[in-house]
Amino acid sequence: MDKLRAMNIFVRVVEMNGFANAANGLSMPPSTVSRVIKDLEAHLGARLLQRTTRTLSLTPDGTLYYDHCLRILSEVNAVESSLSGSTAPPRGRLRVDMTASFARRVVLPAVSEFQHRYPEIDLILTLGDRPVDLVQEGIDCVVRAGVPDSSAVLVARQIGSFEWVTCASPEYLKQHGEPKSLEDLDAHRVIEFLSGRTGRSTDWRFLVDDEERTVRVSGSLAVNDTDAYVTCGLQGLGLIRIADFIALPYFQDGRLVNILGDYRAPEVPLCILYPQNRHLSPAVRAFVGWISLLVREAEPTWRLFRRGELAKLE
Repeated sequence: MDKLRAMNIFVRVVEMNGFANAANGLSMPPSTVSRVIKDLEAHLGARLLQRTTRTLSLTPDGTLYYDHCLRILSEVNAVESSLSGSTAPPRGRLRVDMTASFARRVVLPAVSEFQHRYPEIDLILTLGDRPVDLVQEGIDCVVRAGVPDSSAVLVARQIGSFEWVTCASPEYLKQHGEPKSLEDLDAHRVIEFLSGRTGRSTDWRFLVDDEERTVRVSGSLAVNDTDAYVTCGLQGLGLIRIADFIALPYFQDGRLVNILGDYRAPEVPLCILYPQNRHLSPAVRAFVGWISLLVREAEPTWRLFRRGELAKLE
């Protein structure tokens, strides 16, 4: 049995949700596809697909085998493409994990350009900020804020940085006034943000005389989703603290106001992490290069915004 061929056919059956669709995509008779899957199941001694007259679904064994097939086929493509004589464009499935806020504000507005440049890459974006096991979960790379823990199996490449900014709606400030110092925060309503990694409220960190100062905030309302958190600020429910790239459009249209501007925050690195592998997938390499350039081009705007120089953006 040609195992790689069988794996490829199995993956196409799953992705195309049927034998006939997979056969059309592979330009082979449906009977051949059906026979390959049957032989593969016999070879493995496990049922991979649950078939009914109208539906096709993976069994638990099938799900496990499908995930491993994706990883193996991706690695084979990566090795072939990395050979010195290869001129093939990057191709294949690429799974990238990042926070929803970063995806919506930075990546998705520009993703059509990536697709135009690399039409043979099938990009899958999963959104979240929980810790992930890239190898076990079949994720090619992740974008995360902060300095990652050192790892013998992952490469961490900084692609940029951002700052947290404190803000409130004009309605809130009209009703409650504007805090002028960190001590004034105790007298204000603060919306807590619950970390997706720890489940605990996120502290606010500022630079005071070039030294970092941590302010533990508490309030009567807490959320664990960035869009919900921003909505709380827009609705005038309290003070919020968000990344500058998220705050920028709201400051420009006047729906949020920058407060405590004299208290800067430490810069937070933006990093992309991917497995340490001498045969790095051309698709991963292409995405790392593209997103690095994307952030590098956007950062000057973020920096002007941090300094309160929005007029220079006009």
